[in-house]
Amino acid sequence: MVRLHIHKYTLNASAADRVGLDDQGLRSYMLRVYNYMGTGLALTGAVAFMVANTPALLEIFYARTAYGVEPTILGYAAMFSPIAFFLVLSFGLNRMSAPMAQLVFWAFAGVMGLSMSHIFLTYTGTSIARVFFITSGMFLAMSLYGYTTKRDLSGMGSFLLMGLIGIIIASIVNIFIGSSMMQFIISVAGVLLFVALTAYDTQGIKATYSAHDDGSTAQKKAIHGALRLYLDFINLFMMLLHLFGKRE
Repeated sequence: MVRLHIHKYTLNASAADRVGLDDQGLRSYMLRVYNYMGTGLALTGAVAFMVANTPALLEIFYARTAYGVEPTILGYAAMFSPIAFFLVLSFGLNRMSAPMAQLVFWAFAGVMGLSMSHIFLTYTGTSIARVFFITSGMFLAMSLYGYTTKRDLSGMGSFLLMGLIGIIIASIVNIFIGSSMMQFIISVAGVLLFVALTAYDTQGIKATYSAHDDGSTAQKKAIHGALRLYLDFINLFMMLLHLFGKRE
């Protein structure tokens, strides 16, 4: 009887140890995701600021016209080049080595900075900083909710996808229409969408964690998760900037 109780206690202790190790591994994995994301955002911001404040680089990507500052051919190439890197990361990640995936992610963050350099020419530095801090607060709150909630958010996936497609189509249409009211509606809808996506993606990234992944697989999963959250943050920031940014 004593031996049975001791054996049962040992089994319970071992199970508790495994749970503790799993929790520790999950926290380490999520920290890696956030580190990749944060470093990517810092690189994007640094590149955008450097281009906007370096006359030699500014002349390469932008030209002053009678209608204001317009992108040059290289400027348009920089604006659309992040799409290529995103597709490579999304569909080719499994075939890459972990160091190559990391390199492509940094390259993506860098060219995103090139494509976003125009915001420093359009909005005041003070309003950009203010919107960045607002975005950071909203992102952290929703990401924390997605990480800690017991509610299953996976059912939101199809609804969020339809909303994302709708916003993309509406944004393309508004390029030709140029309606300020439509842009306002798109921005409000975009804020709501990317706030929800932040929680949804955080929970999804958490669900991809496995203690049995080898080092390379875990790193590539972390990079993919960082890409999802990075895009949520960038898009939320841009939507809020359209709403609250003060133009030059």
